[in-house]
Amino acid sequence: FFYPAYSALLPKMLPADQLLAANGLEGTIRPVVHTALGPMTAGFLVAALSPAHAIIGLSLVHLLALLMLRRIPKREAYNRPGAADGQPQPGIFRQLREGVGYTVRTRWLLWTLLFSVISVFTFIGPFEVLLPFIVSDNLHGDAKLFSFALAFFGAGAAVGSLLIASAKFPRRYLSLMTACWCLGTLPLAIVGYVDEAWMLFAILLAFGITDAVGMVIWGTLLQRRVPSNLLGRISSLDFFVSLALMPLSMAVAGPLTQVMSLQAIFIIAGIASPLFGIIAWRAGKFAQDEIAHPLRDEPALQEVKRAE
Repeated sequence: FFYPAYSALLPKMLPADQLLAANGLEGTIRPVVHTALGPMTAGFLVAALSPAHAIIGLSLVHLLALLMLRRIPKREAYNRPGAADGQPQPGIFRQLREGVGYTVRTRWLLWTLLFSVISVFTFIGPFEVLLPFIVSDNLHGDAKLFSFALAFFGAGAAVGSLLIASAKFPRRYLSLMTACWCLGTLPLAIVGYVDEAWMLFAILLAFGITDAVGMVIWGTLLQRRVPSNLLGRISSLDFFVSLALMPLSMAVAGPLTQVMSLQAIFIIAGIASPLFGIIAWRAGKFAQDEIAHPLRDEPALQEVKRAE
């Protein structure tokens, strides 16, 4: 519920030329806490005390987050369109049809989502389910070592977000985004062969950097090219479609080890995204689209908005 709403509200608070920096800042802070500081703290709690103490700490952190949310003032400017003038809102199914229709008609959006579905399905299960077995079986590590591995992934995501936030919006934004997501998963192909902790740390650091750069570009791209009245729906649809096969990927990752080795599974996880990314880049005509719709030139951006 949080991120689609956050993505749609951010353009209401900031001008277009500041969205990349804001998304980069969010992308820097979130992984530091979410995949670096949090797992590291949990690992120490589990190792020093017990899993129960880590779960209690998790509950307290969520309570703190809710208290902080309560302090955010309500703003009339964030009311739904039509609320102030008494116009009736379209039904949820009509809004859903409009969002799906826009996605199907918009080639770059459709092919990015199709690529995301396949990419998430191929790597998220091995990453979430099988990575602990790499730590325990190959590296003979424990929860503390696993928490350090996740911390490197989070640190990479923070670095990648900070780098892209400090730069201008790239001219070849679709190509760079796709390249980051494709090249970033390639190191996963050798995860099954690591025999030193530093090797795994380096792989996850690179994976985190490239994944974050692509995500910040993607979030900013949606906010700048999707019409504002559709942005919330498209952001929600993006999350639903991109993550639709995540549970299935996690469900099959474990049983798959009965018929394939960990090495083979991670090889597939590493090379699937680049292969399908190339298909999406060509089928979606990303190169032509980004040239026809430059996002560095604000007058050109306004022409795009009017055309849409």
